Amino acid sequence: MPSKKNPANGMQKLRIIGGQWRSRQISFAAAPGLRPTGDRIRETLFNWLAPYVPGAQCLDLFAGSGALGLEAISRGAASCTALELHRATVTQLQDNKLQLGADHLSIVEADAMQYLQHNSNQQAYDIVFVDPPFDGEQQNSACALLERNNWLAEGAMIYCEFPVANNLFDCPANWQQLREKISGGVKYCLYSQIEPSA
Repeated sequence: MPSKKNPANGMQKLRIIGGQWRSRQISFAAAPGLRPTGDRIRETLFNWLAPYVPGAQCLDLFAGSGALGLEAISRGAASCTALELHRATVTQLQDNKLQLGADHLSIVEADAMQYLQHNSNQQAYDIVFVDPPFDGEQQNSACALLERNNWLAEGAMIYCEFPVANNLFDCPANWQQLREKISGGVKYCLYSQIEPSA
């Protein structure tokens, strides 16, 4: 993936592609399951999302480096709530937030599945990023909880990343796939909620 390694401290860097922080770099360190979305995929994704990002309330379920949420805020999203379980990754996310002055990024140290199950109805989100570690099968459960517990605003956009060989995704019945693309070993898709769940 397009990232730069700093041998002095083992940190890697990736850059924000567009918006107010264009070309600014954020840092991240290796962590279990951490696989930041590469530059090319992020550029394509945010081209897809361009009409929907300004003013959007975003949720990044498996934030990792924070690249997706920070990219969204950089391009005019009103806010992003970033969920991340790994303590050291949360600390680095907080450092990146401070470095950029990303006041509209809220970082929550939490297991995404438990959060979706037990904190329902606090906020409806316009854009949700579902990019869990590839060593598990969390997309189905996460997307089902988004729908079941009313996390999605009407007409919400949901972005999912999968290993390219994954054919097991069970898309909620009231979502439609808008886009799909493959890059290397990654399949990435954009869905929209066509009607609220009953």
